[in-house]
Amino acid sequence: MDLTEKPVKQEYIFKGRIVRLRVDEAELPNGTHAAREVVEHPGGVCVAALTAQNELLFVEQFRYPYMELVLELPAGKLEFGEDPFEAGKRELQEETGAVAAEYQDLGKFYPTPGYCGEIIHMYLAKNLTFTAQNLDADEFLEVRRIPLEEAFEMVMRNEIRDGKTQVGILKVYQYVKAAEK
Repeated sequence: MDLTEKPVKQEYIFKGRIVRLRVDEAELPNGTHAAREVVEHPGGVCVAALTAQNELLFVEQFRYPYMELVLELPAGKLEFGEDPFEAGKRELQEETGAVAAEYQDLGKFYPTPGYCGEIIHMYLAKNLTFTAQNLDADEFLEVRRIPLEEAFEMVMRNEIRDGKTQVGILKVYQYVKAAEK
């Protein structure tokens, strides 16, 4: 069975600085039509930076939608058409002051596929050197180092709730465990 839905009509409801919202009429596999609300987002990048001491670099910052401090791996929003790898290197340096000599692609992550087209590109960064942070004018955060094993346990205890951070930690944890064998 072909499960593909085909757009029939698209109408933009909102076009903002970060996201666009549109309402589509889609033809379903059985020929009927349904409304689909879609948030267009340029995507993001997330970098799991691993120190020589097997610590991950984190940033803790206030996240307005949740009205709380959130512990996250360094990350950032892409501009439409921006190269994710270059953005990841930039975000890591800006947020933590770290520069990596080695990167590994950890794949892509769809945070909310039910209504949002955002794709987060994930990387592991190793062989770190440190320079100064270069935060945006509206960016306030603290850098923390947490041992990989402890970060893994924090995910399992639901102490880290950010999806991209959970996925990044679990992938790096598995990568390191497999390399130890």
